[in-house]
Amino acid sequence: MHYDDFLDLCKQRQSCRGFSDQPVEHDKLVLCVEAGRLAHSGCNAQPWSFAVVENPDMVTQIAQCGQQLKQNVWLETTKAFIIIFEEHAVLSPVISCFLDSQYYAKGDLGAAAAYVCLEAASQGLGSCIIGLYDRKKICELLHIQRDKQFGSVIALGYPPNDIIRPKKRKAFEDIVRFV
Repeated sequence: MHYDDFLDLCKQRQSCRGFSDQPVEHDKLVLCVEAGRLAHSGCNAQPWSFAVVENPDMVTQIAQCGQQLKQNVWLETTKAFIIIFEEHAVLSPVISCFLDSQYYAKGDLGAAAAYVCLEAASQGLGSCIIGLYDRKKICELLHIQRDKQFGSVIALGYPPNDIIRPKKRKAFEDIVRFV
C-alpha cells in the first residue's frame, strides 16, 4: 500500500451512526479482527481478546446495552459488533507501568480498535466506537466474568449511503510542533 492510499483510507473512515439492511459477511468480520490482532502493543503484550457478535438476536441484545439513556437509538440498525476486552499484560509492561507511571494496555486497546475500524473502512463497512453501554449486561449476555474490562465496543454495518462527510479536525499547524 502506498502512503497516499493509507491517508485516503484515514480520510474515508468515519463514525457511522446508522447502517443499511445489508448483512455483514463473516469473512469481512474475520479480516477486521485479524487487523486488530496485528496492532502494535507495548512490549508486544497484546493485552486483548475479541468477541465478534454476528448472530442477529444477540446483536439486537448488545445494541440495547448501548441505549440505556435512550441515546444511540441508531444502534438498532447495527449488523455486527466487535468487542475488545482487556486481558492481563505480560510482566514487562506491568513492571514498566510502575517505573514511569505509564499504563500501556489502554493505549494498546485503542490501537487495536483503530486497526479494526480502518480495516472495516477498507472493506466498505461503516463503524462506530460506542462509549456508552451497559458493561455488566454485555458480560452477562456473552457469559464472561462481570468485572471484565473493555477496550471498545465497535458497531459495524454497511453505511446507508456513500456520502463521506468532510473531516472536522483542528488545523495541522495548531496541534503539531517540530523540534
